[in-house]
Amino acid sequence: MIFLDANYFLRYLVQPVTPAQYEMAEVTRALFEAVERGDEEITTTEVVLHEVIYVLASKKHYAVPPPEIAAIIGLILQMPGFRLPRGDKRIYLRALDLFATHANLGFADAVVASRVERQGIPLATFDKDFDNIPGITRWSGFST
Repeated sequence: MIFLDANYFLRYLVQPVTPAQYEMAEVTRALFEAVERGDEEITTTEVVLHEVIYVLASKKHYAVPPPEIAAIIGLILQMPGFRLPRGDKRIYLRALDLFATHANLGFADAVVASRVERQGIPLATFDKDFDNIPGITRWSGFST
């Protein structure tokens, strides 16, 4: 099992420009091909996925539209050799769906929404962007 940091995902997903980036891209391509075949197992965390998605979506860096990001990260998560703790893969795939379909929702909020939705509990937040997600109920405080 190999733990991947954000730069491995980015070197796999982003077109290389420099000779050093081309070398890194070759290494990551070989690794992801082995993961796709199921010959190698990789894992990561929510924090790393958030960083990758943030950098890809950032207008300062690559400005990739959320639906494109969701599609490619979704494919990676579903590779045979991609391992996550039980239930996390479904949470992240749902979060990617929410991220792609709710323009005002960043990936971090999409993960929160996915977890709350899965647990069936209210969400204590003042962020009204969650109101547009069916199945999410914002907790409104104690009754007086």
